[in-house]
Amino acid sequence: MNYTNSKLRVIIICGIFAALTAILAQITIPIPVVPISGQTLAVGLTATIIGSRYGAIAMICYALLGAAGVPVFAGLKGGAQILLGPTGGYIFGFILTAYVTGLILEKTKYTLTMAMIANTVGMLITLIFGAIQLKFVLDYTWAQAIGTGVFPFIVVGLIKAFLASWLGLAVRKRLLQAKLLPQFHKAA
Repeated sequence: MNYTNSKLRVIIICGIFAALTAILAQITIPIPVVPISGQTLAVGLTATIIGSRYGAIAMICYALLGAAGVPVFAGLKGGAQILLGPTGGYIFGFILTAYVTGLILEKTKYTLTMAMIANTVGMLITLIFGAIQLKFVLDYTWAQAIGTGVFPFIVVGLIKAFLASWLGLAVRKRLLQAKLLPQFHKAA
């Protein structure tokens, strides 16, 4: 495959995973202040399947689309005000989450155990970013920010980390077998 086709494939794949994040963002369970959404599942899937660099690029694309006003965030919302509002920290966290989750897998092995560890670390990164922004935007104490923005999401976050690991590894394996996934990183 020549350089141009390879670059185009990477752009398309990053766009697909940004779109997947937008779609899963619409699966929400409303709770006060911060809803539970499918976004974090999408971030874990993205990082597990396409790795650190391209996973982070996909999340940057997702955040930029939303910032531009495209209704890709939870509840079909868009606009820079979402990124600057109480829940924006989670979206900013998605970028580092995708990078770190993918990097852990690239530096270790693509096994269910390592994927679960990587996705759990990623979940914690997202929750920390979210809690920090909650604290400052809503003028919360640290206890309020953690109580509102971290604790309610631990159990569901672990479930999503498992699903992202299990499904991500299965999809990644199939895409590699079909030669549909560029070799961004070492093979499983």
